[in-house]
Amino acid sequence: MTQSDFSRPDGRKFDELRLISFEPHYVAYPEGSVMVNWGNTRVLCNLTIQDGVPSWLAGRGQGWMTAEYALLPRSTHTRTPRETQGLKGRTQEIRRLIGRSLRMAVDLEKIGERTLLLDCDVIQADGGTRVASVTGGFLALWLALHPLIKAGTLAPDALKIPIAAVSVGIVKNQPVLDLNYAEDNQAEVDLNVVMTADGQFIEVQGTAENEPFSRDALDQMLALAEKGIKEILSRQSNFMQSI
Repeated sequence: MTQSDFSRPDGRKFDELRLISFEPHYVAYPEGSVMVNWGNTRVLCNLTIQDGVPSWLAGRGQGWMTAEYALLPRSTHTRTPRETQGLKGRTQEIRRLIGRSLRMAVDLEKIGERTLLLDCDVIQADGGTRVASVTGGFLALWLALHPLIKAGTLAPDALKIPIAAVSVGIVKNQPVLDLNYAEDNQAEVDLNVVMTADGQFIEVQGTAENEPFSRDALDQMLALAEKGIKEILSRQSNFMQSI
């Protein structure tokens, strides 16, 4: 099968992103709030700035950045129960991924003893919820810190660099960009990639489902991820310039 013959459930080309948009100030109360619309995936990212840091950081003069993540019960095809008896392993993994990624975007030593808490709530899931959370989470962080930087409360370089994320994978032996749920469900390999605006990798998280994959396949997926993330960063830039 050639790339020109390859067809996807929603008609996209193998290297084409879904439609992505960001709605600012979606909720009135958080310091930063963004609704991410990523194909049929919807993730609400709310950033709260709290005074103080965890006890193990107290007195060091630096801040902390962390994240929480949740699927709302009917965000999925069948109802997902609320995690009232403790977090599932998948939820913990995604929370840590989001937090690790966003810590690369902010200089914690320049925000004082403040905690930046990002809540990512999936309203509707159609694949890519964690990469949408990272990408929208950066914009919520920017919305929260930009007024403080502009007012002189924080140093201009407290925000270090934009970051974004995307999924890639192999479906029917074809490397593809930005998997939706139907594709993720049948993918031979799926990979989540987080990068900075200057082309550095933050996280590469991938799994082969049935058979191992080659270095060449990995290189093809990473090239697709870089292409997609450049496009997403451009959309982030347009968003920030519009505020």
